Amino acid sequence: MSAAKPEVKNWKEYNRKRKEFRKQWKEEKLTKKMKKEELEKESKNEAQKYTEEGNTKYERRDICTISIAVPGSILDNAQSPELRTYLAGQIARAACIYKVDEIVVFDDKGEITEDEKRKVKKDDMLGEARLGCLQLARILQYLECPQYLRKYFFPIHKDLQYAGVLNPLDAPHHLRQEDEFLYREGIVTNKPIKAGRGSQVNVGLLNEVHVDKVLMAGLRVTVKIPSDQPNRKKMKGIIVPPNMPRAETGIYWGYNVKLAKNLTEVLTNCQYKEGYDLMIGTSDKGTSIDEIKAKSLKYHHCLIVFGGLTGLEAAIDVDPHLNIDDSSLVFDKYINTCPQQGSRTIRTEEAILLTLAELRTKLVAKEILEK
Repeated sequence: MSAAKPEVKNWKEYNRKRKEFRKQWKEEKLTKKMKKEELEKESKNEAQKYTEEGNTKYERRDICTISIAVPGSILDNAQSPELRTYLAGQIARAACIYKVDEIVVFDDKGEITEDEKRKVKKDDMLGEARLGCLQLARILQYLECPQYLRKYFFPIHKDLQYAGVLNPLDAPHHLRQEDEFLYREGIVTNKPIKAGRGSQVNVGLLNEVHVDKVLMAGLRVTVKIPSDQPNRKKMKGIIVPPNMPRAETGIYWGYNVKLAKNLTEVLTNCQYKEGYDLMIGTSDKGTSIDEIKAKSLKYHHCLIVFGGLTGLEAAIDVDPHLNIDDSSLVFDKYINTCPQQGSRTIRTEEAILLTLAELRTKLVAKEILEK
């Protein structure tokens, strides 16, 4: 009996130490969790800083932009899912060829009634809109995204069922693994790294690039990768605003996509602080493009608006915020970009190519004028 007492004491001591260890472990776990939450909060603030403050910084350098507004209803004119997808691909190709910086997909069918509620869907990234608007915006986003990033940002979706057979944009930021360029698009990975030591970013190379900013995993970022690095397996990069590649090199770096509930929202909800200083409406009832002199349309941020199946006038008529008889009063210029047309109608995807081609010699960026 006397030999068992020390054993009991040892067990008591062991249990006491074990409880202290578990308490310490819980405290450390809680501390790590709080640090993780703080880092995630910092990463969100960092992302917002680079998208808002960073963009504003480079806007001051007079980066001129071209935006186009396209109604989502044009997909309703396609007879099959394959043709709907192909139509969206044509718009993306035209935007890339003519270096469009922003595509606004707007609803030109008026306010949503109770009977139409079933035709409306909500998307976590894009928001709530009619099915045609959502599908067009989703396909445009998919095609703009570099191929090596698509599997991370675009899960399997019915709208993208036939997107794989579309012609690629082959845009400058769609870099291949062997291509060398100062900037690359990437996604922040969830690979473990010491707290506060930055993040690992997959930019389409064999190895991830280490950046000094702590960012949330799954975030799309633009990375500047200096070329003078001795170790190609442990490359370092710098997170930069998404418009920096164009600001620094002049190279086209893709377009942004956003949704608008009506034409008024397109005209007023501009991502640029100064707003659009040149708004162009396209219609067969507008002024002939032949009457517009070369390099007479000066712009900093230009918006070109296209109509749907029933024309741009119909989109103005159903807009609850626009009570105007003369559609040309909504825009700075109201232009017919294909006078004396042979066909009774010009499809919107055709009008985009025609208009951007015709306006190429009429538009002149203010940054060029200053030089």
